[in-house]
Amino acid sequence: MKIKHIVNKEDLKDAFYIRTKVFVEEQGVSPEKELDQFEDVSDHIVIYNQEQPVAAGRVRIDKDVAKIQRVCVLKEYRKSGLGKVVVESLENIVKAKGICKSKLGAQVHAIDFYQRLGYKQISDEFLEEGILHIEMIKKL
Repeated sequence: MKIKHIVNKEDLKDAFYIRTKVFVEEQGVSPEKELDQFEDVSDHIVIYNQEQPVAAGRVRIDKDVAKIQRVCVLKEYRKSGLGKVVVESLENIVKAKGICKSKLGAQVHAIDFYQRLGYKQISDEFLEEGILHIEMIKKL
């Protein structure tokens, strides 16, 4: 597996491919909501199995907090540990920038996954694009 840190919007086609497969095709999120105004102010991670992109995520800084977003793994690679690699890679990016707190909006089916990575629930459930989420936080 190869991890690529992308900061240039022109290089995001592989991240968009994975996010479209997972969020748009599987979960029914509209393409307009999936690809948003934060693409060019975020750091992105794409993980490749040989030359095939298989996992992605992004992080952006909002004041002194990292906002981890769009963490996804292609269906056939789930339960392989790649989600953890994406999250830890994003956390390492922000730690290198001196940020010591990260937040994310977790889909409720992924709460246990994020709890195992040290995230704590800080909100009630809320609906985003028809999918139940909770907000979570972690001190890095």
